[in-house]
Amino acid sequence: HVQLVESGGGSVQAGGSLRLSCAASGYTSSSFCMGWFRQATGKEREAVVVIDSDGSTSYADSVKGRFTISKDNAKNTLYLQMKSMKPEDTAMYYCAASLWRLCSRVPGSPVEYNYWGQGTQVTVS
Repeated sequence: HVQLVESGGGSVQAGGSLRLSCAASGYTSSSFCMGWFRQATGKEREAVVVIDSDGSTSYADSVKGRFTISKDNAKNTLYLQMKSMKPEDTAMYYCAASLWRLCSRVPGSPVEYNYWGQGTQVTVS
């Protein structure tokens, strides 16, 4: 039984930082593609950044240079470090896990991911 549990969301002022975590169980994060998606109110879910099993990454243009994805394979945990945050970053953020080793480059599609966390709200004002 695969479970993804996100944490680290919250409210922050514009220009601030947050770090999201996604703890995976029943799943080997080192072996597969994982990613972070977000969904703002009234909008479709979009890919923020994805990371292949080999560590290759693909970022949405809107977050390049501000967000950084990383994995701690020993802890089976995925992270998203967000800096210089903007009000347009406000959304529910979701961790996603695939059964493919390689990720489609962003934007990709949510349907390519087999497992999802419950989401964590990020609000930037």
